[in-house]
Amino acid sequence: MNTSVLRAPRRLIAAAAALALLAGGLAAAPAAQAQAYPAKPVRLVVAFPAGGGIDTITRLLAPKLAEALGQQMIVDNRVGASGNIGTDHVAKSPPDGYTVLMAYSSHASNAALFAKLPYDTVRDFQPVSQIGVVPHVILVNPSMPVKTISELVRLAKARPGDITYSSPGNGTPLHLATELLKVTAGLDMRHVPYKGASPAMVSTMSGETQLTITTTVVASPLAKAGRLRAIAIASEKRVSTFPALPTVAESGIKGTESNSWYGMLVPAATPRPIVDRLHAALLKALAAPDIREKFADQSVEISGNRPEQFDKIIRDDIAVWTKVVKASGAKVD
Repeated sequence: MNTSVLRAPRRLIAAAAALALLAGGLAAAPAAQAQAYPAKPVRLVVAFPAGGGIDTITRLLAPKLAEALGQQMIVDNRVGASGNIGTDHVAKSPPDGYTVLMAYSSHASNAALFAKLPYDTVRDFQPVSQIGVVPHVILVNPSMPVKTISELVRLAKARPGDITYSSPGNGTPLHLATELLKVTAGLDMRHVPYKGASPAMVSTMSGETQLTITTTVVASPLAKAGRLRAIAIASEKRVSTFPALPTVAESGIKGTESNSWYGMLVPAATPRPIVDRLHAALLKALAAPDIREKFADQSVEISGNRPEQFDKIIRDDIAVWTKVVKASGAKVD
């Protein structure tokens, strides 16, 4: 009898069994990795200076995330190039869940503004969740003879090029929000950029410029004190901070909706079980009563959506801002 004929099938069976075990091990690896995650401190990268909106939100959430995940959360401010330095650092970090990007809405607008980025805004990241949204408010100097967005549009069209508006700087989300209003409503208003939100607000309060768009966080105390007049909400729906103030869309001008958002992203190849673990921890943190109260104080509307929903928001924002940048010629400093 030729025993090699018998041995051959046995070798094939053994090889098949080994492949099955290997495949099973590979399939189980992400689940095992997620069960062990996190085994060390997690770094929350903020691409902007300490004290800003996303930095404040991150520092509020860090202790809650640490409690939910059982590991220390380290806030790491990596500042520069309109947020691109910190963002690039996360894009090129190991996809193991230990380097997380706490992103601001400029993550999407930068994709439209910069001809070349060292990372791909969509392909190099896996969204975890949008954390929250801060609505935008359109404000004018109290001496302006307008109390509604419709009156502003009529005045701007009657005096093309006469009305000036301030922003925290070229290419910032608030600059692009005003350009979106201009492009959609067909307005000719002149941009005066400043280095930061505070000087931009001072400019409009003093009458050096006549109009500005900012967040509800900044707008609320200034409007209540009579330093500026709020004439419309630029976001999709009315907000509790200005309950009687209509949206731009309610006034008949469609397609001008804008807001600032905060979100959590990780490198693209991060295993889905780890993404889900981070997502669950974030939802738990956002559900905490003290966090909800602190977010309300900051006029932040909590989101906590699914990764797929956040991915669509980012893609849609890139499409909108690409059109605005092309139509307005907006550039970064």
